[in-house]
Amino acid sequence: MKKFKLFIHKLTHWEYWPFDVVYIPMYFVWFYYSAKARSFFFFNAANPRIKNAGFLMESKKEIYDIIPEQYIPTTLFFKDGTDAAEILQAVAASGISFPCIAKPDMGGKGRGVQKIYAPEEIATYAGKIKMDFLVQEFIPYPEEVGIFYCRMPDQPDGFISGIVAKEFLIVKGDGVSTLTQLVEKDPRYHFQLAALQKIYGEELNTVLEKDELKNLVPYGNHARGAKFIDVSHWADEIFTKNFDQVCKQIPEFYFGRLDVMYSNVEDLRLGKNFSIVELNGAGSEPTHIYDPSHSLFFAWREITRHFKLLCAISIKNHKRGFPYLTVKEGMQMFKENRAVMKNLDQF
Repeated sequence: MKKFKLFIHKLTHWEYWPFDVVYIPMYFVWFYYSAKARSFFFFNAANPRIKNAGFLMESKKEIYDIIPEQYIPTTLFFKDGTDAAEILQAVAASGISFPCIAKPDMGGKGRGVQKIYAPEEIATYAGKIKMDFLVQEFIPYPEEVGIFYCRMPDQPDGFISGIVAKEFLIVKGDGVSTLTQLVEKDPRYHFQLAALQKIYGEELNTVLEKDELKNLVPYGNHARGAKFIDVSHWADEIFTKNFDQVCKQIPEFYFGRLDVMYSNVEDLRLGKNFSIVELNGAGSEPTHIYDPSHSLFFAWREITRHFKLLCAISIKNHKRGFPYLTVKEGMQMFKENRAVMKNLDQF
């Protein structure tokens, strides 16, 4: 019965549908803009300083390298196969304390991201990830938001095309129910149960005290149970001006989404007390579409709007001399990405 209820919930809430199903009509829109740009892989010109403009196979480390230091957490890069002792020595020297975050240098949708509580867990992570990875300072700010930024290359100022707030997968104890039972009460959380069992094991049999809160997934990722809320109305003149100034400090960045941890909304609006934990480029979704109150038609309209912006920016940069990917290069990118995703799915 539980599986049937989950199936019906997924069927009646498009936000849980497979990506390829949701995007079927959008492929035709992409073909239209490809024809307009005369390249299927036009996006490559959108953000010239980022590999593939941040569509796929971009290095997080290389992106952090072009963001001003004051806006990002302390981050260390390690090649696949780096000795665990060397990793631990570097982490200790950097001042990164526990807990911290480990994540693959390439990937997306929260795959391979893990909160690390002790030195031995870093060694375990390094042995499992099978690819280059990062160890990053854990940002203590309680809130996360995704800010979608666009700027035409021939314009002095950019704009915010959407903002999404994120509610983490947090359960509240009642003094009776186990963590598993609390998770099963909410379909959004229940969908994550298999993944949570791999992470927490027997700990899911724990009973929280009444009103005790536990954040089971401390990442604002929709695929890992976070609830997305459209707060695009936050983008008033002050908010936009402050983040325009931030984004213009990132060389040749014109299209993408900043995933930002922050203390409170007013500080965020004023450009204070925040940290950019991810910068996603040409492959970014306008994730405010996943607000449960939005229809699939709203989502299609917003995706189309962003395809149009991506195309316009890419064409302008192409005229400035920045290349599109060739068909061979584009197909190789997709092939390499499939291998990375396969590796992360096994992780």
